[in-house]
Amino acid sequence: MKNQIQLITYVDRIGCKNIAELDQLLNVELKELFGGVHILPFFYPIDGADAGFDPMDHLKIDPRLGDWDAIKKLSQSIDVMADLIVNHVSADSAEFKDYLIKGEDSEYASLFLTFEKVFPNGATEKDLLTIYRPRPGFPFSKFKLANGEQRLIWTTFTQKQIDIDVHSKEGKNYLESILDRYQTSGVTMIRLDAAGYAIKSAGTSCFMIPETFDFIDELTKKARKRGIEVLVEIHAFYKTQIEIAKKVDFVYDFALPVLVLDALFHGNAENLKKWLNIAPRNVITVLDTHDGIGIVDVASEGDEQGLIPDSTLDGIVDKVHANSKGSSLKATGAAASNLDLYQVNCTYFEALGKDENAYLMARAIQFFVPGVPQVYYVGLFGDANDMQLLEATNVGRDINRHYYTKDEIVRKTSGSMFQKLALLMKLRNTHSAFEGDFNLRKTPDDVLSLEWSDGDNRISLEADLIGLRFTILGTEHGVVKPLMEV
Repeated sequence: MKNQIQLITYVDRIGCKNIAELDQLLNVELKELFGGVHILPFFYPIDGADAGFDPMDHLKIDPRLGDWDAIKKLSQSIDVMADLIVNHVSADSAEFKDYLIKGEDSEYASLFLTFEKVFPNGATEKDLLTIYRPRPGFPFSKFKLANGEQRLIWTTFTQKQIDIDVHSKEGKNYLESILDRYQTSGVTMIRLDAAGYAIKSAGTSCFMIPETFDFIDELTKKARKRGIEVLVEIHAFYKTQIEIAKKVDFVYDFALPVLVLDALFHGNAENLKKWLNIAPRNVITVLDTHDGIGIVDVASEGDEQGLIPDSTLDGIVDKVHANSKGSSLKATGAAASNLDLYQVNCTYFEALGKDENAYLMARAIQFFVPGVPQVYYVGLFGDANDMQLLEATNVGRDINRHYYTKDEIVRKTSGSMFQKLALLMKLRNTHSAFEGDFNLRKTPDDVLSLEWSDGDNRISLEADLIGLRFTILGTEHGVVKPLMEV
């Protein structure tokens, strides 16, 4: 994977009708801004119960978007990342429908995870209460088979997303068939979606247990044999993230978004600096994604303190809601059918009160900390919350999942803030110092000074967190010159 900025986007929400148009967008209007693209679920269908994260057929591209040849063509000009949804399939999949009709006689019966597979002797109250839940209720749904029998099926997320038994022969074949398809189609990196929930074991939390690490390690080895790198998507306590990072190619730095908000809201980078001193280096950095802004990643766990005191964290969340004039409250927590209780749904630009200088500084910090940066398509254009879409769907995360038209893209890319962001992105993609060593300079906590050096080539960011001004200086072959100032 190139050490350049990646775009996170849906095909059909960034002014494109299909993958071919996305290819053109990346090579024309967005030329030189990205070295890779993470295409959010493009499987059939893209408009299911969870915006493509509940595939009826993981091996089929939604025909409205194109086919595998279009992915192959795109991969010839830019690195392509795709999701491998390891935990579940759609309740409308042909395999699950066959199971509902034939029960244990179905050839796919072993693919699905039933309650009794994990609890063959039944479960105690303690067993059930020990299961980690990111969403309300228990992770089971009752289904009636054609013969009248009833089964409790694991449904970690929704009743439309049926958990698979990844240890079964059918489960292993299913996941390997997806890896094979990706290999032949030019996908060189995968994101393991919901991997932390894939392994269930009686008497445990069923989340990131030792067996989960073994599963991720085994799947990662299979991917690597096919020339595919692996990004693991886990929202968890920061010490868990550090341990996960030791065992995989890449993890997300999900702590960064809140730590940057903390630094900008308080004019103090103390908490951010502490994290940068201990954070894994094999990370993908983000400020925003198709989900909300994660809270659990910096919060305390039990008696262990998090990266930010919980009282300070509560204040940051309140500040986000205030900056958005309460619009994010309508999409967060129990509001708007929201199921991710540990996230705040809001665009990052709106979380910063639509302050352009603060937003550009946040991006500058993201691009200068260690890791490969990803920029979400709504964040690329620095947009506000989409209240119209939220009201239409009553899905909390849709507040940050706008559908752009071509005309909107043209207007956005001609704006002054986009032009400044584009310059910043091109510096990150092209300056050779980013291939070298990172240095967090010692400064007062109201200043953040980050430097990269590779031989005689250097580039540095000096950020005034109170004045919300920053300067980028670059040294090439011994000559120092200002590269950007905001």
